[in-house]
Amino acid sequence: MSKQACPRMDICCSPLAAAPIDVGQAAEVATAFKALSDPVRVRLLSLIASHPGGEAHVNTLIAAFDLTGPTISHHLRVLRQAGLIECERRGTWVFYWVVPAALERLSEVLTVPAKTAP
Repeated sequence: MSKQACPRMDICCSPLAAAPIDVGQAAEVATAFKALSDPVRVRLLSLIASHPGGEAHVNTLIAAFDLTGPTISHHLRVLRQAGLIECERRGTWVFYWVVPAALERLSEVLTVPAKTAP
């Protein structure tokens, strides 16, 4: 099995409410949330995450939409570049899976720290 080169970003920063994040971190977080700002990409992420075995074949994903293959490929590339999914080419087929750590980091960014009693 050969790995297909799949660029990705590492989302890394503390919760937004804990301390101000720097410009670079803000750009990374914005890229991930921008990737999720499209309903097709949210649905793709859900289809991949909920697929038996945790990975989905590209043809399975294309069949779930009334969109062209190139359009689905574009949306998958945006999700890959945001670091939310990864892929692997197996022969002529490409399989996709969700990166759980990326979703956890996005969740952590939105976490509101518990307030301590005075």
